[in-house]
Amino acid sequence: MRKLPLICSLLVLLLAACGGKENPRVAHVSGEIKGLGDDTLYVLGMDRLFDRIDTLVVHGGKFSDTIPVDTLVGVRLLFGDGTAYPLYLDRRERIRISGSADRLQALQVTGSPLNEEQTAFSQSLAELSAPTDTAVQRRAADFIRRHPASLVSLWLLEEYFVQVPDPDIDRIESLMEPLVGELKDRPLASELMELLEDHKKLSVGRSLPFIQTTDADGERIVRTQFKDQYLLLHVWASWDAASRAANDSLRALHRRQKRNKDFAMLGVSLDTDRAMWLDAVRRDTLEWTQGCDLHGWESDVVKKCYVYALPFNVLVNPKGRIMGINLTPAQVEEKIKKD
Repeated sequence: MRKLPLICSLLVLLLAACGGKENPRVAHVSGEIKGLGDDTLYVLGMDRLFDRIDTLVVHGGKFSDTIPVDTLVGVRLLFGDGTAYPLYLDRRERIRISGSADRLQALQVTGSPLNEEQTAFSQSLAELSAPTDTAVQRRAADFIRRHPASLVSLWLLEEYFVQVPDPDIDRIESLMEPLVGELKDRPLASELMELLEDHKKLSVGRSLPFIQTTDADGERIVRTQFKDQYLLLHVWASWDAASRAANDSLRALHRRQKRNKDFAMLGVSLDTDRAMWLDAVRRDTLEWTQGCDLHGWESDVVKKCYVYALPFNVLVNPKGRIMGINLTPAQVEEKIKKD
């Protein structure tokens, strides 16, 4: 009988040890971003290895939470102003983020070699006195060549070479060729290869595929309704912060061009909730033609125009030929003026 208290004590200690055991299938993410205040940051996967949305709740610029991961994944940390910063998470890692809300592209991220590589690259861009597209691409290409086994290289390929107006397919393929096999086997690499093939189908000089959507009254909208006009097709969604930011700049473009009878704009939303779509149209004051078939990523425009990320746009001439993809408003105006 005297042994029972000892046995009970051992059981209590054992249960306490089990209860306090760290979950091996999570990454710990914490940090402080001065000036951020109270906010909710969204964690979005770069590919299907992280196929969900997670959140980090920020109080007074500080946050700390765990994110479930099964293997090494690349994610995007999405801020309220539309800024997306890449993170790399693996099991048991403790990632620490610091920085300032007015310099979100130059955060300091520690806790793993990949995040430290990304930090060094991002801060090198922030130090450029004249960060032109050419200068940025030159640095990105140099990093990729020096790091053929780094997941950061895949992100740089997508960010600075693929998701840009009129991507240079030959250059992208030359940068991908020396990447190690393990990196090429990752889903993101496969998606980039598919995207390259799709860009060849949807490229400058080719005809825009036949697309259709539905307006707020349930009436069908098709490309031929804009015959004899330059048309800027813009794909967006009410739930995407970057899309809402793009709406702001497009509103200014529409204001400048609304008297131009040879130019038209068509917004196509990937919303699945009619009320949310119409509320965003109203709030963002989108006075040009708007459509939404409420099918989200299964919408006709996604399939026909190979839309992989938002926002997306494509400019076509009066004959329906593609003049540019993912153009800025200034680039749109320049092209329709020169044509």
